Amino acid sequence: MTEAQQTAAAPVPPPPSAGGPTGPAPIPLLSPREGVPPVTADAGALAERIEAFASGAGPVAVDAERASGYRYGQRAYLVQLRRAGAGTALIDPVACPDLSALGEALAPHEWVLHAAGQDLPCLREAGMVPVRLFDTELAGRLAGFARVGLGVMVETVLGYSLEKGHSAADWSTRPLPEPWLRYAALDVELLVELRDALEEELREQGKLGWAMEEFAAIAAAPPAPPRQDPWRRTSGMHKVRRRRQLAAVRELWWARDAMARERDLSPGKVLSDAAIVAAAQAMPRDLRELAALPGFGPRMGRRRLQQWLDAVRRAAELPESELPQPGRQPNGPPPPRAWAEKDPAAAARLTAARTAVTARAEELNLPQENLLTPDTVRRLCWEPPAEGGEEEVRTALRGMGAREWQIEQTTDLLVRALAAGD
Repeated sequence: MTEAQQTAAAPVPPPPSAGGPTGPAPIPLLSPREGVPPVTADAGALAERIEAFASGAGPVAVDAERASGYRYGQRAYLVQLRRAGAGTALIDPVACPDLSALGEALAPHEWVLHAAGQDLPCLREAGMVPVRLFDTELAGRLAGFARVGLGVMVETVLGYSLEKGHSAADWSTRPLPEPWLRYAALDVELLVELRDALEEELREQGKLGWAMEEFAAIAAAPPAPPRQDPWRRTSGMHKVRRRRQLAAVRELWWARDAMARERDLSPGKVLSDAAIVAAAQAMPRDLRELAALPGFGPRMGRRRLQQWLDAVRRAAELPESELPQPGRQPNGPPPPRAWAEKDPAAAARLTAARTAVTARAEELNLPQENLLTPDTVRRLCWEPPAEGGEEEVRTALRGMGAREWQIEQTTDLLVRALAAGD
């Protein structure tokens, strides 16, 4: 890839204190302190960046850009780093696909990310796995901020405005335009400063220990397992009722996924979910009937139409024993709307638990789902421990992955809620 030219930029003054600027003065637009660096796109340049970042000081700001909606999968197409003493680096993981040496060099240090759950999978794929991290989005949630997007947080906490406009860009584009690179560099420009301000805010609120438990859990979490029956997540599936139609959705989804993988395209660019559902509902018998359906218009070639028709025919020819069931057996309790009929006592427990947990979250000024996930509350209320004492509830919560601070804050509430069904 051609290296982006370095551009001049005004130095950024020291950021104001947490809480943002005072008075009616306009919020200053942030500029990269060293300008936009050239993109690291070969082994020699990568080795130099690794050495520079390994010898830097303090936490490392990390971000990644994907091409969601354009390319197959969620791989990284640009990795951004910033560290005191090393400056900012923009690394092309297409030209340098193995970043494990960089990950190992940074492993002893804390990584600062915003919404870590979005970037960690693609960073892991490139060989970068943190041991310690600080998630500024999650920190903002725990601190009680109503809006926790990076731009809003930088503006609210540090008093600078980030340029907008390229978050949904096709980052697989080569060469990457200079305005995009500037946008990407700004994503890590003040990430460490934001981290420091949020750490102080959490300390003042008595929540820093909670945040550290959360960050440790994120860093220690294994990769998410593959989704079971991912075809069931096709938008509009609620319109598909019959088992053979469900089989058609499945066959079309599989065919689309294989085609998207082969062409390295987002599945939605190969065939829309709406088209899959329309074909499954209609079960067309020939190319003419298929071409008349939404999403299979005249611009789709005959060869491509035939591939979709073959998928529908495979579903039509399946024996009854191989047709999918209307609803996948869930791994956990049924939908709460069915509880009153299936188990009125469990429904009473759930109502009491939800009310109590929501009230406690409001007292602590944090989102209810960060205090205790709705799934944990449901599972506990559907199958409570045989003995509903504090130790039993603590053990049950621990087994469901709750952190110790969450257990401390909710055990007494849940003990009383579980008694509501008696």
